[in-house]
Amino acid sequence: MVVRNVNDVEVVVVGAGQAGLSSAYHLRRSGYEPGRDFVVLDHSPHPGGAWQFRWPTLTYDRVHGMHSLPGMELTGADPRRPSSEVIGGYFAAYERAFDLRVLRPVHVRAVREAGDGRLLVETGSGTWTARALINATGTWDRPFRPRVRGQETFAGRQFHTSRYPGPDAFAGERVVVVGGGTSAVQHLLEISRTAAATAWVTRREPVFTEGPFDAGRGRAAVALVEERVRDGLPPRSVVSVTGLPMTEEMRRARESGVLRRLPMFDRITPGGVEWDDGRAVAADSIVWATGFRAAIGHLAPLRLREPGGGIRMDGTRTVRDPRIHLVGYGPSASTVGANRAGRAAVREVRALLARPRASGGGAGPSPGRAAVRETAAR
Repeated sequence: MVVRNVNDVEVVVVGAGQAGLSSAYHLRRSGYEPGRDFVVLDHSPHPGGAWQFRWPTLTYDRVHGMHSLPGMELTGADPRRPSSEVIGGYFAAYERAFDLRVLRPVHVRAVREAGDGRLLVETGSGTWTARALINATGTWDRPFRPRVRGQETFAGRQFHTSRYPGPDAFAGERVVVVGGGTSAVQHLLEISRTAAATAWVTRREPVFTEGPFDAGRGRAAVALVEERVRDGLPPRSVVSVTGLPMTEEMRRARESGVLRRLPMFDRITPGGVEWDDGRAVAADSIVWATGFRAAIGHLAPLRLREPGGGIRMDGTRTVRDPRIHLVGYGPSASTVGANRAGRAAVREVRALLARPRASGGGAGPSPGRAAVRETAAR
């Protein structure tokens, strides 16, 4: 297969959320020029990563643990503004301040071997080759919804967090919210103020935590996720192992019965959900706040997965291919973790690029501009 108009760079960064922008910042700080030595490709239509798709009622003061990007603090934000606007505007200003020249919307279809030790990055907007790739695609594009018997027969509406429309869409309805994380609780609390009735369903008994989420608890949570990644298992999110931080609003909801948890139902019927013990809850809508999976399907041609279904990692490097770095994946799937992973990935990439090319070429940031040529993909 002949591929035309191939752009040669040293590093391709896929994704421009927290992890991608952190990586681009550290590449810039290391002397790599955007457009010449590296390129950032973003699937989303606007700056802001996944934040731009958050529901309007998720105001900035309700955001769970947002950390500023390296080199530029997020200050003076109105806590009552939607987080999508606050963080989207902040990311846009960050890209301008550091001249990161993000290309969007660019959908990466596949990453393959290009020969001579290089990677071929195929997109709907052109093709790039690179000596290293930093993957920062997050999870928002891969919402997870468990399969339940009878799901297709439900006569009402079904939403996932990724398309959650806000509480007004459920006024006067009977709503079942499924999921045990922070998003599920936030949906439940605000829907309960407009809906006729709500029910909360989780697979596991929720764990509520008291007191501040300090550094010690954070390190313990990250260690649990790191262990799975080292074993080549699909990662759980950091949030999934931290528990639900108890707030005054949640305490009142528990007392009023809104946060009364039901176990996972056994089937869905046209009119609601049922359990094998005879219990049933009528529903007009089901909201699936059941999380996301890593959006890494474009890396499939490189065969990075282990038998356990995950990708084994050594720091940010994938064990099967040290040219590939995953940031915002597994233990770095938090805003502060993504910042640190971006810095670590660039440090590793610099060491990789300091080695001679497989074809005998030079090292470090290339002196020339991005080349456009015709090449044969192998």
